[in-house]
Amino acid sequence: MPLFNQHKVSPGLAIADDTDILHFLDPDNSDKYVDARTALKNSDIYSIVFQLSADLANGKLKADAPRAQGILNNPTQTSNAHAFWQSMFAQLLLGGECFAYRWRNQNGTDMTWEYLRPSQVTPFLLEDGSGLIYNINFDEPEVGVMEAVPQSDLIHIRLLSQNGGKTGISPLSALANELQIKDKSNKLTLSALGRSIIAPGILSIKHGGLLSDEEKASRSRKFMKQTSKSENGPIVIDDLEEYTPLEVKSNVAQLLNQVSWTGAQIAKVYGVSDSIINGQGDQQSSVQMMGNAYVKSLSRYAKAITGELNNKLNANITLDLRSAIDPLGDEYASTIANLQKNGTLGANQATWLLQQANYLPNDMPEKEKATTQVQPVGSDNQLKGGEEDDNEDSENHR
Repeated sequence: MPLFNQHKVSPGLAIADDTDILHFLDPDNSDKYVDARTALKNSDIYSIVFQLSADLANGKLKADAPRAQGILNNPTQTSNAHAFWQSMFAQLLLGGECFAYRWRNQNGTDMTWEYLRPSQVTPFLLEDGSGLIYNINFDEPEVGVMEAVPQSDLIHIRLLSQNGGKTGISPLSALANELQIKDKSNKLTLSALGRSIIAPGILSIKHGGLLSDEEKASRSRKFMKQTSKSENGPIVIDDLEEYTPLEVKSNVAQLLNQVSWTGAQIAKVYGVSDSIINGQGDQQSSVQMMGNAYVKSLSRYAKAITGELNNKLNANITLDLRSAIDPLGDEYASTIANLQKNGTLGANQATWLLQQANYLPNDMPEKEKATTQVQPVGSDNQLKGGEEDDNEDSENHR
């Protein structure tokens, strides 16, 4: 009889993608995985991820429950709320999913959230298919490894999924070929720049002159010495020589521009216009049209965020993006002014809406009412003419 009767408890069914098995069978397929740290070295990807994550973090998460609102406003103790949410959203854009562990008290109230890297979390499906559990490897030695963590203790935001929403797919997986082409093109361009020959001109020896390589190099140095001593004066040569300045038409610029389409491909994957990368985009589109398209792109990510928070916090949570897309509130104020002008809103209603949006202060004094009617001021001749007309009218009346 053994001393210890150990039973190996299966934590659950591993959630693996079929492509992982294919990649194991085909190790030469090295373009399957794109590291997020490597991807951020690409200026286009960094620009898109930074702008999208910052705008999503600039939005206001609003909950109809005070406890949920409190943890949304102050989710962590190690950084501020904006840095925490931007880190979560940046990881969501890079890896297709992001994680945060919910540290709660005995009553189940959220005390603080801890950001987790995807490498720290391993999801499993329960054998009966009733839910997910996670194995988490914390950085703190006192905590260590936590196994079979229920999904209610973890914030798990996903984007596109192929397994019913259990895990997310990284958008970088669709950019593997583009990033490889970009990397090889950069290497080719650097090689072309390093091996390029730049010369101010050509000095030709005429009339059958046969010079060795050393004599040609010596004549070139003497010619450059002559031009430097002349202090930008005219160059004097004899009939045996001919100098031709070069007009260099290098193809290096074509190498720099031949993969400019990769920026548009990256923007397409993230569902935004390439104007946020190169500042141009479609020249025929107006600023308002590009702004509306960008708002739609942000709303797609906002739905994925609020869907997970609503499920875990049991509250109605919305992400107000107005402060992100209209930081000064001028567009909102213009819309309210147009509604008032059309008669849809009254003056007091428009003022109330602008005060709720913090565009106008709440303690703003009331508008003064005009008590006297201001008459237009005319010239002296006009005034005298008006007085004479009044006198004539009074005499006719008599």
